[in-house]
Amino acid sequence: MKRLYWYFKRKAEAGTNSALYRTLLFWGLGLTSTMWFLVRVIPKPSRVAYPCMQTAAPLMSAFVLYLLSLAGLFTGFRQLFAGLRCRKYAWALAGLLLAVVCGATLMVENSAELVAQTVRGKQEPRMAWGKNNPVGTARGIHPGRVSWAYAPGAATWDKQEGRWYEDRWNNQEATDWMVSTVLLSLTGEADEQAAWNSLFRYFNVQHGKGKKGYAAGEKIAIKVNMNNTFEYADNEQLNASPHVTLSLLRSLVRQGGVPQQCITVFDASRFMTDALFNKCHAEFPDVIYMDNEGTHGRTKAAYVSEAIPYSADNGRLARGLAQCAVKADYLINMALLKGHGGQGVTLCAKNWYGVTDIDRNFRKNQHNNFNQDRGGKPRYMTFTDYMGHKDLGGKTMLFLIDGLYGSKDVNGAPSGKWKMEPFNNAWPCSLFASQDGVAIDAVGVDFLSSEFPAMADVDYCDMYLVEAALADQPLSGTFYDPERDGTGLKSLGVLEHWNNAADKQYSRNLGKPEGIELVFCQR
Repeated sequence: MKRLYWYFKRKAEAGTNSALYRTLLFWGLGLTSTMWFLVRVIPKPSRVAYPCMQTAAPLMSAFVLYLLSLAGLFTGFRQLFAGLRCRKYAWALAGLLLAVVCGATLMVENSAELVAQTVRGKQEPRMAWGKNNPVGTARGIHPGRVSWAYAPGAATWDKQEGRWYEDRWNNQEATDWMVSTVLLSLTGEADEQAAWNSLFRYFNVQHGKGKKGYAAGEKIAIKVNMNNTFEYADNEQLNASPHVTLSLLRSLVRQGGVPQQCITVFDASRFMTDALFNKCHAEFPDVIYMDNEGTHGRTKAAYVSEAIPYSADNGRLARGLAQCAVKADYLINMALLKGHGGQGVTLCAKNWYGVTDIDRNFRKNQHNNFNQDRGGKPRYMTFTDYMGHKDLGGKTMLFLIDGLYGSKDVNGAPSGKWKMEPFNNAWPCSLFASQDGVAIDAVGVDFLSSEFPAMADVDYCDMYLVEAALADQPLSGTFYDPERDGTGLKSLGVLEHWNNAADKQYSRNLGKPEGIELVFCQR
């Protein structure tokens, strides 16, 4: 049923000029969403809070309302004519009123217009914060800077043959260039060695360790996103790019001077699939590759229990954190540029969820209350806790978003080539980098919501960033203290949205001394 639901939803969102086809899709989407919701929620009512159920619920509601309106219209006219025949004018008037109300509702819930209600249209998504209205304290050597490297042709998968991660569709030289370029652009240094040293020095100064670079023996962990993995065998779904991961390791080891054995590449919640492991392990065999399984050359993740008690009671959430993150001296967060049902986007903040001691079978995990309020009302956001926790966002020296392919959906293969400038119906072939965890996710939100305005649950998907930028005085009134040690968070970075998708200008790009600066570099 779930597969049928997603099939009809994708077809509906694709759009069509045929009224009959739209009507058929409406019925298919309505029936499958209703049946899927009932089958999942009736046996276990708590599932109503799951993101997938929250995605299906409004579609089901619109369909049920349509059926009730159709039945009401029929009943109203029947009552009207029966009342007139029997000269029971009060009954006839009641029937007329019922027919008018249900008829008006049907005009809105018109199946011929399909998804006027069930699938959001192409209008600009609603955000919790405004354009070119910076808030929060910018971070970084160049405060608020987000570097964007664009290498046309780095990804060329044609969606017809093979899989996206194969060597024939990806240019390793181009991904090497992207990693090098964002490091130089982010720091303003002339070579990668100096760039890495600059990143380490900035981090250590900010953490009260003095003006020192990387010291021998210090550990660094790289959190990649392998969310769509179910075994070591590869699948078609979008996960961390093997080529971008290899490029990062090349730079960190050869230019950053970090010994292989001091580096851990991990996703503690999932599998490190063959495509990524084999490519990286062949060149860097002494790097630790860690996942939830820990076989076939991988290391099994261990956890520190009760490491994140959260700032507020937000349902039953995983509270343990992977030891490799807790014991690391530095972290790199390498997220993906993707949408996500329930939360709208999955970028750097949500990537931390894979550090917790969740079960690799996602059906056994609690996904409650990660999402924003659907009406845009401020509320406590779990992701803000991740961003500010001392062993997650607080330990991160570099944030990256792998946009080699990017995708509208959290599941499945990359959803399709991008239409916006400068991509022009090609893969985005991009890598984003920042020292500001709020700023980089704000840029990711702008790219995703502009390219995919019909993305599931996109409205107010920036709520966690508003809370993070204002972590010391959040709109929700939450006292953000993810370790529960009595010390509240300060602003975690700077938030704003760009002026428009064509110009992509933030406040610092417009000559102002505050906000985000997006630095664009093309190969």
